[in-house]
Amino acid sequence: MKPPSKKAPLSRSDIMRKVRGANTKPELLVRKVAHAIRPGYRLNRRDIPGKPDIAYIGAKRAIFVHGCFWHGHDCKRGARVPKDNRDYWVAKIGRNRVRDEKTLATLDREGWKTLVLWECELKDETALRERLCAFLSYPS
Repeated sequence: MKPPSKKAPLSRSDIMRKVRGANTKPELLVRKVAHAIRPGYRLNRRDIPGKPDIAYIGAKRAIFVHGCFWHGHDCKRGARVPKDNRDYWVAKIGRNRVRDEKTLATLDREGWKTLVLWECELKDETALRERLCAFLSYPS
């Protein structure tokens, strides 16, 4: 019988490699609820500024599902800054926030309605459903 193998701890680059850019659990939850309310959305369209997670093209509605850490939300998880390489992370999250603001302003100028959903807000599925119903209630 072989002794149990001990795995070496993952390096920072191994951990970062596992971070998904699309099809995350929060995105899948929002897509499930949005589909029940109003199907017919498109995903991650590169031809729309900011490449929204969910886009209703004809109605010009864009939904962004933001991770609290990555986009610098002011909740407990978003306020956490890694101890290692702190300056890098503060600058990176700051750049993400500036990019998000520019994206929302561009979409607004182009006549799009936008909704930003934060990862921490998705725990209450009833509240999520209500927000999406209100946002997606436009004439067919």
